[in-house]
Amino acid sequence: TPQDLKKWLPECTANDLGSCTKEELINTYDNSVRYTDRVLGEIVDALKAAEGVDSAMLYVSDHGESLGEKGLYLHGAPQWMAPSEQTEVPMVMWISDAFASDYGIDRKALARTAETKVTHESLYHTVLGLLKVKSTTKRDAFDLTVKTGQ
Repeated sequence: TPQDLKKWLPECTANDLGSCTKEELINTYDNSVRYTDRVLGEIVDALKAAEGVDSAMLYVSDHGESLGEKGLYLHGAPQWMAPSEQTEVPMVMWISDAFASDYGIDRKALARTAETKVTHESLYHTVLGLLKVKSTTKRDAFDLTVKTGQ
């Protein structure tokens, strides 16, 4: 995280996270989320500025982080025992007016899928759905655009 975005201090700088305080761990994590938010905002701004281009952005974290809950740190717990801190992650999607129009995407309907729980399985199938790609590997059950009636 760049120094100018470190809003919460002190941060954990040790390799042994168990030696950091709970506050330092949370500050480090919160600063990294703040930086990610800034980067995503800059990407959306750049896409908005690209006039005449059908553009969209889809971001999803690959994992969450344990910050000492139940004695766990980072994100390496096996799926069967991983706590929600490691498995529940954000997904952000931004679609330009031109993309929505040209690909027939109902953004309001798509936004309603945020009210449902989905898995990483939806990523591949939703990207194919957004782009109207036909594939024998695509499964509509995981395509968020199908769930909106697209």
